[in-house]
Amino acid sequence: MSLRDIISKALSEWMKGTGPERDVAISSRVRLARNLANVPFPGVAQEEQLQQVLQDVKKASDNMPYLKNAEFIRLIELPILERQLLVEKHLISPQHAQNVESKAVVVREDEAMSIMVNEEDHLRLQALFPGLQAMQAWQFCSQVDDAYAEQLDYAVSKEIGYLTACPTNVGTGMRASIMLHLPALVMADQIKRVVSAASQLSLVVRGIYGEGTDVLGNMFQISNQLTLGHSEEEIIQHLLDVTKQIIAQERNVREHMLKQNKIGLEDRIYRSYGVLTNARIISTQEAMQLLSDVRLGIDLGLVSGLEPRILQELLVMIRPAHLQKLMKQELEAPQRDLHRATLIRERMQPVPPAS
Repeated sequence: MSLRDIISKALSEWMKGTGPERDVAISSRVRLARNLANVPFPGVAQEEQLQQVLQDVKKASDNMPYLKNAEFIRLIELPILERQLLVEKHLISPQHAQNVESKAVVVREDEAMSIMVNEEDHLRLQALFPGLQAMQAWQFCSQVDDAYAEQLDYAVSKEIGYLTACPTNVGTGMRASIMLHLPALVMADQIKRVVSAASQLSLVVRGIYGEGTDVLGNMFQISNQLTLGHSEEEIIQHLLDVTKQIIAQERNVREHMLKQNKIGLEDRIYRSYGVLTNARIISTQEAMQLLSDVRLGIDLGLVSGLEPRILQELLVMIRPAHLQKLMKQELEAPQRDLHRATLIRERMQPVPPAS
């Protein structure tokens, strides 16, 4: 798969709206932090050391069957806009798109796996699956990790596990997260209670692009805090157990709202649908909130003719870099608002029922 294919490809696997519990669980991600032995962490390494890491990882990636047809991309060779595209598709972190002189990313053909090179750690392996598939994402990520370990000498301690740049990642080096769509809990003003309960269970709730980012469209990332003292399977199982409880609460509130005030709920959903299908100017924040309402309507059977994956698709496609790529020009914020509204109107045309 070429770099052009990755940049131009509209949908990643996680955006296709499939997978278990897909009415609430949008995607599951597992990220492993790894460093090479006898090489300083990226934050303090010399330039020649970082360049050697790039070469070593590229060589290892080229010999790996799990990464067949993957693309090794040096970020310094990409324009800022294309780096931002990779961020919006969740293939790299916002931090990885900055100060890119010695950074790279390996992207698998189906975009279910990406490996950031010389981010905070020498390697950050990421598997991203649709729906509630955190254990499957871990198993796949572990296979790729084992294949790298056969060719690269990892920095690891027999006593505490993998050594990482941030102390909170030491041990397994794993962060597992599940992106959830929780509009009913937000509407019912119960989301603060859910976030508080999750924190007491050693989980953390973050925004759509992880740490330090805002919540958009009622999308929340639930992830583990602890990486030391438990196995990867134990950490993920705990995450899954709590997440399933949150999913059950979300569904219960949805059903309660439907029974207690169906007309009011329909009114909100169809007002949102009306704005999205008629607006000529719209911001990302407003669009995401309205799309969240419509997706809720789809999941409750109140809106027909639209696919559930529309939320995942437009979550990415209406972001600034994707809009500018689509229009093949740089756009100021007012222009993006105009083209965003046009894109949404076109995408939200109902699919006619099969005859």
